[in-house]
Amino acid sequence: MVNDPIADMLARIRNAIMRRKESVEIPSSKMLEAIARILKEEGFIQDYEVMDAGSYPVLRIVLKYKREGTRKWIPAITGLRRVSKPSRRVYVGADEIVPVRSGLGVAILSTSQGVMTDREARKRHIGGELICEVW
Repeated sequence: MVNDPIADMLARIRNAIMRRKESVEIPSSKMLEAIARILKEEGFIQDYEVMDAGSYPVLRIVLKYKREGTRKWIPAITGLRRVSKPSRRVYVGADEIVPVRSGLGVAILSTSQGVMTDREARKRHIGGELICEVW
């Protein structure tokens, strides 16, 4: 059993990108599905789907790569960082949300109105738990 499923998800995505894998499979939950939905909306992954693999559902994430030159494939995700951890929760108000990498990345927040990006939280003027940053 994994103590921090979000950190496990980010580590699996990071490892799959380093090995240039096409997709990665993760034990599914509603929070992980919401994070995958945001990653797809922001263009960091190609697609995701929830599959029933026996006794528990599995979240399959199809990674996205960009072609540069004739042989080089660049991943759409260059970095992932877990901010709020089980040992140290990080909460931010709407005025305290700072752009990730000068707006090139995205911060994912868990708010009272659901999981959303930093831009959407600033627009709605709500704060919440800063889950992770992706760039």
